[in-house]
Amino acid sequence: MAPAPPAGYDPASADRWAPEPDKRPGRTAFQRDRARVLHSAALRRLAGKTQVVTPGTMGPAWDASPRTRLTHSLECAQVGRELGAALGCDPDLVEAACLSHDLGHPPFGHNGEQALNAFARDCGGFEGNAQSLRLLTRIEPKRFTPEGSVGLNLTRAVLDAATKYPWPRGAHPTDPASHKFGVYEDDRPVFDWVRKEAPGTRTCFEAQVMDWSDDVAYSVHDVEDGLHAGHIDPGSLRAGPERRSVFEVAVGRYVPADTDPAELAAALDRLQDQEWWPHGYDGTAVAQARLKDATSQLIGRFCLAAEGATRAAYGSGRLTRYGAELVVPRQTRMECAVLKAVADRYVMQRAEQERLRADQRVVVAELAEALTARAPDGLDPQFRALFGTAPDDSARKRVIVDQIASLTDASARSLHARLTGQA
Repeated sequence: MAPAPPAGYDPASADRWAPEPDKRPGRTAFQRDRARVLHSAALRRLAGKTQVVTPGTMGPAWDASPRTRLTHSLECAQVGRELGAALGCDPDLVEAACLSHDLGHPPFGHNGEQALNAFARDCGGFEGNAQSLRLLTRIEPKRFTPEGSVGLNLTRAVLDAATKYPWPRGAHPTDPASHKFGVYEDDRPVFDWVRKEAPGTRTCFEAQVMDWSDDVAYSVHDVEDGLHAGHIDPGSLRAGPERRSVFEVAVGRYVPADTDPAELAAALDRLQDQEWWPHGYDGTAVAQARLKDATSQLIGRFCLAAEGATRAAYGSGRLTRYGAELVVPRQTRMECAVLKAVADRYVMQRAEQERLRADQRVVVAELAEALTARAPDGLDPQFRALFGTAPDDSARKRVIVDQIASLTDASARSLHARLTGQA
């Protein structure tokens, strides 16, 4: 017998694509889902995938251990679990979604995502969020039916909460040209099952909590990493030219293109006016402690703002599924965007990082070409079998994409070297 859903959730939210009984009484369906994601090989592989910068490339001021996709996902999960619980969501559901949200990202971060999308253009494209759904419902080996793998076979509510972009390629509700989407065409059956009762392209409340937790975690922690590495000088953010360069990065990338830079300036001023803001950083123990306090203060500031505004709009009851929308004040979004732009300007736009990204794009492109020419040679046993049963060239190409997406940064370089004779 399947476990009953937690309070605030209807029985359909705890349904699984392939029905199965619980192994141990006393756990909720969402506790079981969290455990499945936590123990998955896909989550472990995130330790070897780039978050913002590749380990070992931050310079002598850094200890060669910047955040990876795994540490980011763990931090996102901690933020999301507490924010979700404060708003009445099931905390295990939100944590499972946060742990899952980046599972589909390929080696080399968004850089690898762009290269794979170019390769996969004629078989449905590539998008990390769509790949996450594919991994959770098909690729990660955990449960099988007579028809084949059903991935981790998570509940409908957890899969829905892990879906940032609940629409197929080219169907963005407000921007048809957007490259963001959440499902490939051949994964539509399970996607349609997940979204059976969903109102159009609206994301569920738990997915909104996950999305904001993701923004909070990476905006704050990317700046923290940049300060540790010596690439961000807090004092320079008082200078007019430096501030304008940050706002130029923010406009169009992190905020709407028509945003007045004065609004971003006010957001940065509010942060710099806080007693805990790191106005300087010299790497001493005292400075490290102050920076860690600033990190905590920023996360609390962003989460409490969202919690307060959402409670003001919807009251004190339990907020779940499609019963509410997460409300994040515009001022808070501007502050978060400024932090993203600071890390972008001073860390991601460094010349050596762009040279590295160019090399990474070549690795992915050449690896895709080599696998296309030599497959099934070079494919792992799991993907070799799928390649052999694929019905056409498009399906075989998708298997190659799945193989590359599953690789870590190091394993992608190793396989590339072997297949191209550069070992």
